[in-house]
Amino acid sequence: MTVIHEMDDTADPKMRARDVSVFYGDKKAIDDVSIDIPTKYVTAFIGPSGCGKSTFLRTLNRMNDTIPSARVEGDIELDGENIYSSGMDVVQLRARVGMVFQKPNPFPKSIYDNIAYGPKIHGIAGSKNELDEVVERSLQRAGLWNEVKDRLGESGTALSGGQQQRLCIARAIAVDPEVILMDEPASALDPIATAKIEELIDELAGRYAIVIVTHSMQQAARVSQRTAFFHLGKMVEYGPTDQIFTNPLEERTKDYITGRYG
Repeated sequence: MTVIHEMDDTADPKMRARDVSVFYGDKKAIDDVSIDIPTKYVTAFIGPSGCGKSTFLRTLNRMNDTIPSARVEGDIELDGENIYSSGMDVVQLRARVGMVFQKPNPFPKSIYDNIAYGPKIHGIAGSKNELDEVVERSLQRAGLWNEVKDRLGESGTALSGGQQQRLCIARAIAVDPEVILMDEPASALDPIATAKIEELIDELAGRYAIVIVTHSMQQAARVSQRTAFFHLGKMVEYGPTDQIFTNPLEERTKDYITGRYG
């Protein structure tokens, strides 16, 4: 059974999942998850490795479509619209629901072109001046502009790991998304780069609905306002982060948070 704490999320949720299950072939990886993702908060998914948190995250922008054996059941809505309906433009959906992966994956292009690529494809910026503005604004928001403004023609892959990850975040926000999904965005980074990513998440919260999968409970406690605990493909408990960490209602959540397993 899932415990959902009382929450005063007065605005309509940005995304709403109901009775979502995910199968890989015959194997059920996610079992009947229902959750509301609020608009201006950071929501963290925590739980032991292999518990389904990344699999569930990937349903929110249909990234599981890329896996032939994957099948998703249930309903997921973005602003009240079913994202799995046949009329949904998946390219458009992934612009609205951006994704930042565990391992930084800049395109093998210049720093400038990494950011400009999405706005060009989606027709967000027409002229060179508009593109320049989008590139600068996105890099500013990602806290990277001052470090790269004199090297925009250099390859994105020449940056350090932490800078590459911020470049990928800048790339995601360049197309003006409404939701940003982050799958363990700092797990490949050193502590200093991790701190910068966490600061950045803090700054971006309130502008976007952000969902972060993290294996670090300390990170979830630092960056999120809402936390969902996953275990064995189920969402066990969901509520305000401070309540989940100080007063969980489910024994399994308590055991995980106190380090009895995971």
